[in-house]
Amino acid sequence: MSAPCRIAARSCARSIRSGSSLRASASFVQSTTPSIQRRHESTAAPANPKIAGIVDQISQLTLLETADLVTSLKSRLNIPDLPVGGFAAAPAAAPAAAAEEADEPAPAAQEKTLFSVKLQAFDAAAKAKIIKEVKSLLGLSLVDSKKFVESAPKMMKESVPKDEAEKIVATMKELGATVTME
Repeated sequence: MSAPCRIAARSCARSIRSGSSLRASASFVQSTTPSIQRRHESTAAPANPKIAGIVDQISQLTLLETADLVTSLKSRLNIPDLPVGGFAAAPAAAPAAAAEEADEPAPAAQEKTLFSVKLQAFDAAAKAKIIKEVKSLLGLSLVDSKKFVESAPKMMKESVPKDEAEKIVATMKELGATVTME
C-alpha cells in the first residue's frame, strides 16, 4: 500500500473511531437533502377520483390481463398496431401498409416519383471520364468504379428522386454513356 493510501486509511479509521464527527456529518446530510419518494410510494392523489380508481384497478392486474386490456382498448378505440423497435420492426410495417393500400381504391394515373438509374453501355473513348463520374456519384474506390463500369449493364442507383435521376442521366450522357431511368 502506498504512503498516501495509508495516510487516507488512517484518517478514515480515526474519524470512524471518534464517532461524533460521523454522527454530525450524517445529521448534516439528512438536514440538507430533501426527502425523495419513489414513484410507487408517492402520496400525491390524482385530481380525478374516477381516474384514481382506474389506476388502482390496472395496477392490480397481472401481465396477461394487462395485455388483454391493451388489445381490447386498441380494438375499441381503433388504434392501429404500430411496430415498436428499430430496424427489426421495419419489415413488419411493409405488409401493414400494403394491406391499407389494398383497402383504398387506386388513384388514376399516379405519377412515379422515385426512379432507378441504370448504366447500359459506354463509349470506350470516354471510359476514364465515366469511371471518375461513377466514383464520385456512388462513393466507390477507383478500382471498384472501374469494375462497376466494365460490368455494364448495371444498376447505378435505386429509389432516386426524379430531378436527381434526370441530372445523373444528363451528366452521364454528356460523358458518352448510355443510361436509362426506370
